Amino acid sequence: MIIFFFLFLPGTGLAAVFINISVENFAGWKFALTFNIIQKSYLAGFLIYILINLALVFSSVYIITEFAPAAAGSGIPEIKGYLNGIDVPGILLFRTLVGKIFGSIGSVGGGLALGKEGPLVHTGACIASLLGQGGSTKYHLSSRWLQGFKSDRDRRDLVTCGCAAGVAAAFRAPVGGVLFALEEVTSWWRSQLMWRVFFTSAIVAVVVRAAMGWCKSGNCGHFGAGGFIIWDISDGQEDYSFEELLPMAVIGVIGGLLGALFNQLTIYVTCWRRNYLHKKGNRVKIYEACIISVITSVISFGLPLLRKCSPCPNTDPDSEIECPRAPGPDGNYVNFYCSKEKEYNDLATIFFNTQDDAIRNLFSANTIHEFSAQSLLAFLVMFYTLAVVTFGTAVPAGQFVPGILIGSTYGRLVGIFTVNHYKKLNIEEGTYALLGAASFLGGSMRMTVSLCVIMVEITNNLKLLPLIMLVLLISKAVGDAFNEGLYEEQAQLRGIPLLESRPKYKMRKMTAREACGNQKVLSLPRVVKVADVVSILRSNKHNGFPVIDHTRNGETLVIGLMLRSHLLVLLQSKIDFQHSPLPCDLSVGARAIRHNFSEFAKPVSSKGISINDIHLSSDDLEMYIDLAPFLNPSPYVVPEDMSLTKVYNLFRQLGLRHIFVVPRASRVIGVITRKDLLIKEESEDSATMELQSTSVRGERHEERLWVGNADAERPLLSGLLVEDHIT
Repeated sequence: MIIFFFLFLPGTGLAAVFINISVENFAGWKFALTFNIIQKSYLAGFLIYILINLALVFSSVYIITEFAPAAAGSGIPEIKGYLNGIDVPGILLFRTLVGKIFGSIGSVGGGLALGKEGPLVHTGACIASLLGQGGSTKYHLSSRWLQGFKSDRDRRDLVTCGCAAGVAAAFRAPVGGVLFALEEVTSWWRSQLMWRVFFTSAIVAVVVRAAMGWCKSGNCGHFGAGGFIIWDISDGQEDYSFEELLPMAVIGVIGGLLGALFNQLTIYVTCWRRNYLHKKGNRVKIYEACIISVITSVISFGLPLLRKCSPCPNTDPDSEIECPRAPGPDGNYVNFYCSKEKEYNDLATIFFNTQDDAIRNLFSANTIHEFSAQSLLAFLVMFYTLAVVTFGTAVPAGQFVPGILIGSTYGRLVGIFTVNHYKKLNIEEGTYALLGAASFLGGSMRMTVSLCVIMVEITNNLKLLPLIMLVLLISKAVGDAFNEGLYEEQAQLRGIPLLESRPKYKMRKMTAREACGNQKVLSLPRVVKVADVVSILRSNKHNGFPVIDHTRNGETLVIGLMLRSHLLVLLQSKIDFQHSPLPCDLSVGARAIRHNFSEFAKPVSSKGISINDIHLSSDDLEMYIDLAPFLNPSPYVVPEDMSLTKVYNLFRQLGLRHIFVVPRASRVIGVITRKDLLIKEESEDSATMELQSTSVRGERHEERLWVGNADAERPLLSGLLVEDHIT
């Protein structure tokens, strides 16, 4: 069954193919029409260019603001939050998936300074989530035979596979997708998940490769060399000398500084948008995106007009590089607003183009002195500013490709100075552009291993691996000295409580009791009145409540954890209401058939039940519910004097949402060692055993609260809760 679902995840690859083909065709039609018109009038071509971009961006922002607000941005901070145990409403809805796909086509095709790679990660997560729960019930696109994942942990594993599939589809980098999921999006990793993620990424890579082969035969319209991100520079610089390590290290420092500055500027701009601009409603969001679209179009079309054309270099007749080249979808040495035939406009070669093709031009080998330092500097300043301003608008936006474009620009600048200083013919400016791209992404996103592998996979040049590692380590170290990574900063702005990889230093001197503060614990008795449950749910937004009971001698015992979502299910169904305030006899098996696991499984593609959606009569409020069959009998428990760093690591490594803090235990009933955990499965149908190392439940025969056989003592949801680490 699991293999069946992972075979379904090529849907991410098909979504990536659809997005890329659509973007390339819209961009191709836009440039073809504009180039035909500028042969007669540059002013008419300028207006047509602005209007086409404006229409595409308007379609994107309208879809997001009116149909799928959760599809705005890259979606990676929200997915990281979900995979780390935080529920972010709306991020995995079917409408979010639709908005992400079509919104990305409009925003990227409209020429904004953003990419489609981050949204593809979110798209893969949405597809995986929808498949895991059988589709969308709201839009009647669900099927019972697709519902293969009941527990929350399995669904999060599937979403992790979807994230890896998104990276594999965006960059054609299956290994990079696996490492991205391991390093960036999830905090709880196990070996069983590794092969699932790898299998999914491999399948998606095969699907994307097959689609590209089909498109090369001319079946995809304007889809050409610029479609998927792949910049083959295997014919570039073969080797490097010791003297070049200094300018390469300088690239790493520049990447760390510019990446940290980019993160800080986006924080300021995002805070201003949230506090002032976006509070005025969706209409202001639409106006903002349209104004930025017009400004971007004016700069990308108008700035090359101010640049003086350069004469074509003397190229090898056998070379595939053509100079000059008429304006078209891709290629170097573009003839744009030049008075002579043998001239080209270097600024138009990178500005008046799609971002993928601009990067390909900057990475290109055997094109020394194609770009002047003045043009690269002007492009760097303008595009950097546009990327900062555009990031945070109400459209799907990724930062991979803009980051690569920014980094490759200053990397090529350093390459120009290196070539002029060392006077060596074997130095390629395109190699320095690649290192600049890696350095900016490392300085902004703070990824190392996954980003290194992705850069190697998309450039098909293993010889540059040590250099990429060098600039990544330098840029990350420099960036960490100023602020956190881009996704961590954006998660904080969105109120997503992501936990860092290491606890703060001051936590070493704090205990679990001190972290609790003076907060009042809201607990529920085993048999609780319906009116009391409604009152508690309305008075707070807590997601979990301890359930207590009393022994025969009056001692208070914590018997488990009750989730808010499960309480809402019980209130809505009403079939477990009882008139008696006494505990029910769990030995009676009739109760076991009143619910199935799917009712209590957390909905991912819908907002779920709210207390305001439940209508209870006055008679219902006077009845009682016995919570014993529905609670989690083995929640994670820590003593009150445990170091807060250990508590932090439990949350971080296990993805928990709740931990009970209890007084120091009075006695020890046993000690578990590693040998005790080497348990052989005797039955064929044995379930996965979860070892609750943080709590020990003794065999209190004299204080047992439930009577009956072994099945009677097992809660009805034990099959669901045994694998539900993150609830």
